[in-house]
Amino acid sequence: MAKTGGFLEVLPTTVSNSTELKKELLRLVNAIPDGEDFSLEIADEVLRILTALNELKFEKSSDSLKLVDDKDTVVPDEFKCPISGDLMVDPVILATGQTYDRPFILQWLNDGHRICPQTQQVLYHTMLIPNHLVREMISHWCKKHGIELLKPVEGVGDNSVAYADRGYLDSLLEKMSSSLSDQKEAAKELRLLTKRMPSFRALFGESTDAIFQLLNPLSPGRADSHPDLQEDLITTILNLSIHDNNKRLVAENPLVIPLLIESLKTGTIETRSNAAAALFTLSAPDSNKILIGKSGALTPLLELLEEGNQLAMKDAASAIFSLCVVPENKARAVREGAVRVILKKIMNGIFVDELLAILAMLANHPKAVEEMGELGAVGCLLRIIRVSMSERTKENSVAILYTICLNDRNMWKEVWNEETANHTLSILADNGTSRARRKADGILDRIVNVLDYLIAMILGIVDKLEERAGPTDWK
Repeated sequence: MAKTGGFLEVLPTTVSNSTELKKELLRLVNAIPDGEDFSLEIADEVLRILTALNELKFEKSSDSLKLVDDKDTVVPDEFKCPISGDLMVDPVILATGQTYDRPFILQWLNDGHRICPQTQQVLYHTMLIPNHLVREMISHWCKKHGIELLKPVEGVGDNSVAYADRGYLDSLLEKMSSSLSDQKEAAKELRLLTKRMPSFRALFGESTDAIFQLLNPLSPGRADSHPDLQEDLITTILNLSIHDNNKRLVAENPLVIPLLIESLKTGTIETRSNAAAALFTLSAPDSNKILIGKSGALTPLLELLEEGNQLAMKDAASAIFSLCVVPENKARAVREGAVRVILKKIMNGIFVDELLAILAMLANHPKAVEEMGELGAVGCLLRIIRVSMSERTKENSVAILYTICLNDRNMWKEVWNEETANHTLSILADNGTSRARRKADGILDRIVNVLDYLIAMILGIVDKLEERAGPTDWK
């Protein structure tokens, strides 16, 4: 019984609406501080409402199973989570190959378990891979039986495993100070985890010592003592650098850039390629571009590009392009012979599009323009414009050509000879991209102006000769 006119009233014996329950709970809680006759009866009512809310929550979480029960339909065992026994909503594969519903296996892992619930095998990692096939099969089965399958809980993903993985990461990093066999085993595992699992990449940002521990086996000057170990650790650095929040952290670590530069020169070709790729991803922030350039990375990158290994050239070219966005590194690249290396590759038809983009960036440097003229770039560029099917390639070629012609009049004759023979620039001025048309028109206008000037000079000379020789003698 409740007191008439008081704050305590008798609730209905059954309330199915959670909103009503919450309102009643809030009313009771707000009323307690003002009441002068608070009793255990109020506490009992609060407890009853909380219990009812909890039951409603449980019923909601298992709606899909209730729908199945209502239709007397038996859920196939392969569609049930081994932990909950319910129809799986978000099936994922554990390291042992067993499939579980994500929320339940996450809870298992976050409780500190390091074994598979079914096989009792020790888990070497806690990466959860979505089982799209099983999810599709469950969805198809639910449609067939008229069952509404709940959507996966939003916000529950790989990052939810971070808590469980932190201890595992620490154990792997500890092995980097252990025996060589332990180092190699841990390095392979870290390479795999940082490739496939974003949460592991993020975990490295939580500790200032993690990268120091990771690179402990690679002593400066002897990084290639064990090529397989070097390859795994450099590739791990590449994987870590993909994570945006890691870029400054990794680049500013005093061990990383020197080891990447050393690895550009030594180790397997995959190590060298991945070192170049790591420098490319780390160079996203301009501050990192400057840091990497000052550290001397451009020279070994150009050497790697010059060697001509297909696996490594593209990564080296990408890194060089990114670094040369800042003026300081353009000057460094030109000093280190970038024009010669790049132009030679272009003339041989290797990575023409990519390398022309770099050359276009370097073309505003006076020394680069001078070298291009000496190395026969004009004829090469005109040929590319004439035969290439790529609009981007033509655009970069004519942009470079425009800069050369603007700075070196000695090149105009070669351009005019090409234009007379093939109308290369006239065709581009009519059919190219807007930028290509502007550059082609600019070159043609300058040549025409020069020709007009030369013609005027010649006519002036003729007039003077006529004046000196007289009309009769001249005829």
